[in-house]
Amino acid sequence: MRCNPCSSILMLAALLTMAGCDQYSPVESTQQGFRGTAMVELAEPGDDDLAAAVQAAIPAALPQVPPGGPKAGDVYKNVKVLGHLDAGQFGRLMASITAWVAPKEGCAYCHEAANFADDSKYTKVVSRRMIEMTLAINGGWKDHVGETGVTCYTCHGGQHIPANLWSRDPGPDRRSRFDGNQDGQNSPVRSVGLSSLPFDPYTPFLLGASEIRVNAPQALPTEPAHAPDILSAERTYGLMMHMSDSLGVNCTFCHNSRAFAVWEESNPQRATAWHGIRMVRQINTDYMEPLASVFPENRLGPLGDPLKANCSTCHQGLNKPLGGVSMLKDHPELGGPAPAVVKE
Repeated sequence: MRCNPCSSILMLAALLTMAGCDQYSPVESTQQGFRGTAMVELAEPGDDDLAAAVQAAIPAALPQVPPGGPKAGDVYKNVKVLGHLDAGQFGRLMASITAWVAPKEGCAYCHEAANFADDSKYTKVVSRRMIEMTLAINGGWKDHVGETGVTCYTCHGGQHIPANLWSRDPGPDRRSRFDGNQDGQNSPVRSVGLSSLPFDPYTPFLLGASEIRVNAPQALPTEPAHAPDILSAERTYGLMMHMSDSLGVNCTFCHNSRAFAVWEESNPQRATAWHGIRMVRQINTDYMEPLASVFPENRLGPLGDPLKANCSTCHQGLNKPLGGVSMLKDHPELGGPAPAVVKE
């Protein structure tokens, strides 16, 4: 048998390439569920690096302002949400929000320099609603955010627009192709972990209230309401792929793979995620969608709807946003209670 020199060279190159791979990096596993069910959380070395990098970028909290003094609503004009704060506390929070959202532009990103009370800039109108939204999250969704809470920085991270948002997706235009309409299939996009599942898991679940279900709740269902079709099941899997990718975890972080649907055999994180899905729905329906007429065209999606939140907006690859760091403890004025929803 004669050896092919080209094959030998290619094999040697492959072996050398593999030798340089980080194939022996230690992967730590933490038992999260019942023994013998492989319900573990896997952590690779890069996970700690990501959390450390995110935490290192968090701006230092400004010095606290002693309580007392006149209220912001009495000192400044047109303060509609935070007028109950002391003027000094109000000023500290405004300076903090500037650092969280527009560190380069400063106050002028939202305010008219000649008249801070003016509401002509859309960014000011949006910011007011986002403050109300933050109060609603921290005051009304403790089953998801706990005492850690969120601030503007949790999503924005020093940017005008959070890195991970979504809008309604028209999908690929296949009208001129022989395969025609594929009903959302086989269009690998990040929203479904680059899988071939339907490309838009957000609209039915994170904007609408479609039932998140793969299996029917009873044997031999006879009513359509009890029998999820294949597309509904695949959309559910797409949402799960999005959540797994957003949090940097696998399915067993929440579920027992022996019985995915059984709550009694699931991890506590599944209940936290259940509340999180409904929290995101409220964010999108009560706060983002009503701003469609406020945002300029360049801040809308291809179908004219505002950019909206999903799990990755806060989590950004970490199972706890900002690696579990609470900025709310330095800004208790954002802790709620949740204000009444006011439609723009």
